[in-house]
Amino acid sequence: MKKIYALLLLSIFASQINAQTVTPSSKILSKAETDEFFTTAFKKKNLINFPIFRAYTYTDKSGTYNIALTESADTVNKEKDTVNYTIKAFNFKVDKAITLKKWEINDFKTPTVKGNEKETSIWFWTKYCEFNDLDGDGLIEPLIVYGTFGANGYDDGRAKILIYYKGLKTAVRHQNGVLDNERKTQVDLTFYSLPATIQSHLKELMEKMVKNKHAIFPTAYADKMDKKATQIANE
Repeated sequence: MKKIYALLLLSIFASQINAQTVTPSSKILSKAETDEFFTTAFKKKNLINFPIFRAYTYTDKSGTYNIALTESADTVNKEKDTVNYTIKAFNFKVDKAITLKKWEINDFKTPTVKGNEKETSIWFWTKYCEFNDLDGDGLIEPLIVYGTFGANGYDDGRAKILIYYKGLKTAVRHQNGVLDNERKTQVDLTFYSLPATIQSHLKELMEKMVKNKHAIFPTAYADKMDKKATQIANE
């Protein structure tokens, strides 16, 4: 009995050492790798009904995960761009014995009201999506960004930044606007309890979105975030 107990402790200790020595990493899955994991049967079982626009895999000390970003691909516009009315993302933890869905994202463009189409399409902004260990704790923080086109393109569309920290989702939601008073940003209160390195990374991302003309945040939004504001608008 003592020998079995000693072997059990050794096994647990070895598992902890292995977990601590895993270097977090991520990559985009090729089409062949995507099809190998996300088979027709797997997609049917997990209600993945839209085409997979891009898939990722990442590994950290907690395990290996596969993510699928899917878009509805409803039609093609005059510019030959694919128009999506709905998007969904799925995160699965991959284990030798079982695959477990950890979270799912669902969103859609604002429906047309009385001939007034506020948003024309919604899609994942993979330019900003990333899977990195932002605070050095050995765990990857999935960062997903997506948005919409309005009647004036990016200028009055929406943008949403989602980050998962230790499995909990935190969001920054933003409405662009042609006029100053139309621009509004909502920051989840949990944003301000994230590690400082992650907060700084997200603020830098927001600055990059402004530089790339994908977002027009309210005046002095960064100063207001420094004061832990959750509702930010032009006064």
